[in-house]
Amino acid sequence: MKLSPTRFLPALALSALLSAPVYATSEGQVTDAVAPELATGSVMRKSVKGKEWMVASANPLASKAGEAMLRAGGNAIDAMVAVQTVLGLVEPQSSGLGGGAFLVYWDNEAQALTTFDGRETAPKAATPTLFLDADGQPLKFYDAVVGGLSVGTPGTVRLMHDTHAKYGKLSWRTVLTPAIELAQNGFEVSPRLAALIEGDAERLRRYPATYQYFFDDNGNPLTIGQRLTNPDYANTLKLVAEDIDNFYEGEIADDIVATVQNAAGNPGVLSKDDLAEYKVIERKPVCAPYHQYRVCGMGPPTSGGITVGQILGILSHFPLQNLGKDNPESWRLIGDASRLAFADRGRYIADSDFVPVPTEGLLAPAYLEARAGLIPAEGAMTEVSPGEPQFSHAIAAPKLADDQSIELPSTSHFAIVDKEGNVVSITTTIENGFGSRLMTRGFLLNNELTDFSFATHQNGYPIANRIEPGKRPRSSMSPTIVMRDGKPYMAVGSPGGSRIIGYVATALIAHLDWGLDIQAAIDLPHLINRFGTYDLEAGTDAESFKPALEAMGYKVDIRDLTSGIHGIVIDSGTLEGGADPRREGLVIAN
Repeated sequence: MKLSPTRFLPALALSALLSAPVYATSEGQVTDAVAPELATGSVMRKSVKGKEWMVASANPLASKAGEAMLRAGGNAIDAMVAVQTVLGLVEPQSSGLGGGAFLVYWDNEAQALTTFDGRETAPKAATPTLFLDADGQPLKFYDAVVGGLSVGTPGTVRLMHDTHAKYGKLSWRTVLTPAIELAQNGFEVSPRLAALIEGDAERLRRYPATYQYFFDDNGNPLTIGQRLTNPDYANTLKLVAEDIDNFYEGEIADDIVATVQNAAGNPGVLSKDDLAEYKVIERKPVCAPYHQYRVCGMGPPTSGGITVGQILGILSHFPLQNLGKDNPESWRLIGDASRLAFADRGRYIADSDFVPVPTEGLLAPAYLEARAGLIPAEGAMTEVSPGEPQFSHAIAAPKLADDQSIELPSTSHFAIVDKEGNVVSITTTIENGFGSRLMTRGFLLNNELTDFSFATHQNGYPIANRIEPGKRPRSSMSPTIVMRDGKPYMAVGSPGGSRIIGYVATALIAHLDWGLDIQAAIDLPHLINRFGTYDLEAGTDAESFKPALEAMGYKVDIRDLTSGIHGIVIDSGTLEGGADPRREGLVIAN
């Protein structure tokens, strides 16, 4: 299958700490020079191999920052902080200090898999009518997004700090140094960042700090190759390096709250108490069996782990391995399994600290076998509805209405394996591209509250994902670690709004069922079905499935599907990594 043209960053200078970026060659190795054919995107990538450690992220500068920490004797958590803080600088539209993240982590010394929930929270002053207009009707999406109304309490900084305090080897200041130096010395605007600024120019012009940062002195959007410095970002990280309380209780918190509450035309209700009281929650992973593997991810408040597990559990009752990737029948089964899982997702999954979520019931083998039995012998399912999973014996099944939230694609994912065998799989976001479009102290603030359902009830029944003070909005982020024989075998995830779930599930199927290596699994053109319409990735061989899928009864939409899948396979002492060519990612290994 062919892919859309790939764009690569030019070689960039990072700082005295970091050497020139390396790029995967067509042979799958790494080199300090940029191959001309790769710079034009005319050669396909191959998986990168390593023995000791590996970093796979969405930007070469971020991968290099992670590499620097690992070469300095740091571990996967040290590298995670460096990668995240550089990503927040060089692709600010996707994630950063003003957002949240979910981390799945394998602690090799303890031989334990755990997860950390750094999702944003709704302010204490949030009310059920927050996203309703004067007539009690839900606001239009961007009327809610742009400005302070959509900003939740950021969790990424606390996630980085708390996990580093627990697991990190290098000093806190050291792991923040790559981003500080890069912000001070500057970096070149990448093709992707330039295109996204231009595409969102109208909204980015709305607030002065954002306008001043993303536009030149003549009021034009920044262009490819322009050098961009961010001294405010560097100063923010210096204050965070001194004391995390500077972010959640001190002067940074003051500026975050002032920016939110004074946003012209659309002020929000975030307070200093919300920031001071924010906590990262360590949660048990959600795992589902698939062939000889256990596919493990985050549980609520994200729907990712449960829904990916449901899709795979349903598909385990069909011969996908024999059918193969080029058979329309494979995609019929995958599409309807996804629709069934998404129907359950829309009704039952939300922040489990606020509403009962039947996690075990949704993943119970007998329940998934029954759901698989709903898929007809041929043709698309004509009607898909939520099932009736078993709740805890102590909880009566609540009467719930289906969710009405909107998730648009943005976000970033990266994976790290260190020489000690620790594994990071983390998906990180500020939600919509450029978040709320509010900027303070060099970073953008999230619009995460718009991941809640704008309506709280439907036909008299409550919606599980309704907004409540302190609640974490439901997500689709699906950071995943696949276990085999009690050891990590694969780390993978993607950005992409609610399509994240499909991107991750099909990447797993491509590798675990169809035997594609990690890069080929990532490269595979996308066919995604969530709610009945089959989305086919434009400009790829996915388009060739259109006649067959339409004949099966699906409505088909050919469109751009810009995932950002990054993954690492750990097998027999060898590391093999892949980066999504739809973005600007890079795998570095040793």
